[in-house]
Amino acid sequence: MRIVTKSHFDSRIRAVLGPTNTGKTHLAIERMCGHASGAIGFPLRLLAREVYDKVCRIKGEAQCALITGEERIEPPSARYFLCTAEAMPRNGGGKAFVALDEAQIGADRERGHIFTDRLLHARGRDETMLLGSATLEPMVRQLVPRAEIEERPRFSVLTHAGSAKLSRLPPRSAIVAFSVEQVYQVAELLRRFRGGAAVVMGALSPQTRNAQVELFQSGEVDYIVATDAIGMGLNLDVHHVAFAALTKYDGVRQRRLYPAEMAQIAGRAGRHQTDGTFGTLSGNRRGAPLELTEDEVYAIENHHFAPVTKLFWREPDPRFDSLDTLIGDLEAHPRTEGLTRAPEAIDLSVLKRLAEQDDIARDISGAGQVRRFWEACQLPDFRQQGADAHARFVARLWRDLRGGHIGADFVAARISELGNTSGDIDTLQGRLAAIRSWAYICQRPDWVLARDEMAERARAAEAKLSDALHGRLRERFVNRRTSVLMKGMGKDAGLLRVELQDDGQVTVEGEPIGHLEGFRFVVDAEAPSEERKLMLAAAEKHMAGLLAAKAQKLVSDELGELRIHRGQVLRGDQPVATLERGKSPSRPRLVMAKELGQMDPAHRDRLQGALDHWLEGQLAPLAPLRALEDAATDPEAGTEVRALLLTLADRNGTTRREDAGLAHVPKEKRPFLRRLGVNIGSLDVFVPALLKPAPRKLLRDLGLDRRPVNEGMEAVIEGGKHPPAGYRRAGKQAIRIDMAEKLFRAAHERRARTPQSKDIRGFPVDLALATSMGLLPENFRSLMKDAGFRPGQVEELTEGFYGPPRPVLWTWRAPRKDFAPSRSKHRGSQRADVKKGPKRASKGQNQRGPRRPAEPKGDGGAAFAGLADLLGKS
Repeated sequence: MRIVTKSHFDSRIRAVLGPTNTGKTHLAIERMCGHASGAIGFPLRLLAREVYDKVCRIKGEAQCALITGEERIEPPSARYFLCTAEAMPRNGGGKAFVALDEAQIGADRERGHIFTDRLLHARGRDETMLLGSATLEPMVRQLVPRAEIEERPRFSVLTHAGSAKLSRLPPRSAIVAFSVEQVYQVAELLRRFRGGAAVVMGALSPQTRNAQVELFQSGEVDYIVATDAIGMGLNLDVHHVAFAALTKYDGVRQRRLYPAEMAQIAGRAGRHQTDGTFGTLSGNRRGAPLELTEDEVYAIENHHFAPVTKLFWREPDPRFDSLDTLIGDLEAHPRTEGLTRAPEAIDLSVLKRLAEQDDIARDISGAGQVRRFWEACQLPDFRQQGADAHARFVARLWRDLRGGHIGADFVAARISELGNTSGDIDTLQGRLAAIRSWAYICQRPDWVLARDEMAERARAAEAKLSDALHGRLRERFVNRRTSVLMKGMGKDAGLLRVELQDDGQVTVEGEPIGHLEGFRFVVDAEAPSEERKLMLAAAEKHMAGLLAAKAQKLVSDELGELRIHRGQVLRGDQPVATLERGKSPSRPRLVMAKELGQMDPAHRDRLQGALDHWLEGQLAPLAPLRALEDAATDPEAGTEVRALLLTLADRNGTTRREDAGLAHVPKEKRPFLRRLGVNIGSLDVFVPALLKPAPRKLLRDLGLDRRPVNEGMEAVIEGGKHPPAGYRRAGKQAIRIDMAEKLFRAAHERRARTPQSKDIRGFPVDLALATSMGLLPENFRSLMKDAGFRPGQVEELTEGFYGPPRPVLWTWRAPRKDFAPSRSKHRGSQRADVKKGPKRASKGQNQRGPRRPAEPKGDGGAAFAGLADLLGKS
């Protein structure tokens, strides 16, 4: 036995340790690409392929090689090698940089001795990097004392989220199971209730795995169901990891996962700076509820685990004098502290079984034959059939290898048989496992005649089977229609592509959900019962628009372009229908012209329905007005609020404050009004949504508002003597009432922020906002006066002084008792002004504003306010 603890080269050895999502692998890729050559060993073929693709994008395919048991891509000019740990050179192959990923697998019963050997012997000429869990630190210090140990923290926070039912799992979740049966069971439930899931298992080929991952990454499905293979470096956009089980079979017994194993899997949640959560899947009917203990949760969240105290070892360089000598070396005990003999792996089990068979063992003599036989026994058990069944397969293989090479015709026939893409998921998975065995066999340098051609055939067969398996998995575990409908129930429902086909079929993102019979939606008759509610819900969300589109098309085909004018529906200048008062002003009833009433009854009813739906679409801008009318009948409103709502509805969403009866509206009802979009301003009570051009024009066309309408509904317009609907007079101009309220609110906020003293009784008002609206200064003062604001006089500069004049200070007094501003933060200052009254003016104060007597309490306040106005004018 030979243990190497020092490199043959004077190279730097770094051990980069830490939990998942610390960027260890990314760091190794960057370091390797900075050297002239390099090699990295990975625990999985899938991970090696993923990193190979990344390095190819950086360095180009001509400089990159991928070497695994089943696949070998090695251009002549390759300088960067991405390998599985078993396939990487034991001593580093003379590369400038060498790295071993997931080095803590040295403690694994089946493959641990491979990783231990690479940890001890694989060295780069200039730099060596050992990547793994922090639990490996004691063994690195003991076995590789020259290594510089660097610990890296996790980029994101991992938090325990408890237990949740499958139906309550958040989107972007990964569910981890430890048997194929449980993976299928969970995926089937997700297909039924959540539209489906991607499926990832270690037995899948890289092509199938990548296709399934793309289903999840693209957002076509929001869930992924996987085995613990997901814990080995697969970078997914996972926010939550749920354990469907906490026990697994480790090849010897069924046992509970170790906390470090749980953390390796849970750490897939939250990539880079995005935090993640983990928990368990509840609702398990078998046995006790699935729960993590407090100690396990603490260990996972804080990345504190029991250190690795031993690594498995097996003689990496056995003697091949005889089978007995080979077996003896492979079963030898290590003589280095910290290493322990590896349990009997399947390759050694197969070797011992076949060595006991006389018809095989008696013909194996000489070091060359023994070595070749041992290489055959090392064929991986891709089919996972156990030592006995795998030994029979190796024995059949050895009979062909014993005499030399396996014939190309025989290999081609086997590959052709396995390339059949018919069958179910289990059948295809069995064929994929078998083809992986033949891909491994074809990669050996001296096993198969026409090796390159046979290897290419094996890869092609694997690709075909992978595509077929992906299709079967998608067909069984993804219901795209349910997935689309589930997304439609969320916040992005408005983004879904809902279409009405020419034949009346209704589709969501291309998936049919039903059809229209006239203007009635009928659910797809072939849909299962669990989908029917989703389809009806989706139809309810989008059907109004679809019916309007159908009505528009039907009306256009029958009558051409229509418009509403003065209570009529016109085609050009010809009346098609009259709009009569319906249940409410905003719901007029359409009566077709007499000429159209002479049509065939069936055709007339069809056209009447189309016109009704067309009208409903045209009336959409009046939805806020309809909300007022509906709320007036709501018992929650109460008598006082109902009166205000009826007034607003009758006046098309605007009324003067003195006509609103606000004194009778309880304060606790104000939130109810706000939810309806009602704004209680200083001078007006109004609904801002009804001050837009579309509803104002529609109100005029329906004949509900006889006042003139300003088509553009600009903030300020000229001519304030008879302002249009929705405007308030402002001197010789008119301002939209919501814009006027914006000016009043800005002045009140400035008043509330300005401290008062015996020398300063007033507050400045910024004219910039009014000027930006287009309101002239003299018209601004006229408007502000209506709301109780009074400007002081401009103070002239003393002779000999230059500069801008002092700002004009304004004062405010409510025009009437009921006109207090709606904002509560202004009420206190209003009461203070009323109670205190003006104090003696300081020197120069008379130039800024008139003195006013205090407003007395009681109902006489309005009269004294009028007197104050007269005094201000004198």
